[in-house]
Amino acid sequence: MMKAAFPGSFDPPTSGHINIIRRAASIFEELVVVVAENRQKKYLFSAEERASMIAELVRDCKNVSVTVCDCLIVDFLKKLGIKLLVRGVRGLEDFSYEFEISMMNRTLDPEIETIFMTTDPEYFVIRSSSIKELASFNGNLHGMVPPLVAKALKEKYTGM
Repeated sequence: MMKAAFPGSFDPPTSGHINIIRRAASIFEELVVVVAENRQKKYLFSAEERASMIAELVRDCKNVSVTVCDCLIVDFLKKLGIKLLVRGVRGLEDFSYEFEISMMNRTLDPEIETIFMTTDPEYFVIRSSSIKELASFNGNLHGMVPPLVAKALKEKYTGM
């Protein structure tokens, strides 16, 4: 059985993230979306909020599960018996960063493989950090995040 994991912070989950999840789910028999809880990062949404949003957005994908991880991804994957990571890349900057992370992961566990999936063109400029900034100014998020996420962002920034 070909299992893969798609780890990330997903703060917030974007339309690009959901696109990669759906495409990966169509390739692998099982896909585990791993919501990272990095102690060195400050998040807008809790890990549970991020995981809940993703689970709701892909509930129709029966082979996708969502979990939270607060340890090294290679250690977490070993516990789950997964040896394949899926990473989404938008361009060279993403690829360079993701390539370095994949080399570190292989150093920590040589059995871990990483597959890079390029984003669909309409999601090329979407970044979680930019979305948070735009949302903080009550900007139009149409097409960048699913409506569920747009609503959650509005609630975070305006309390409405």
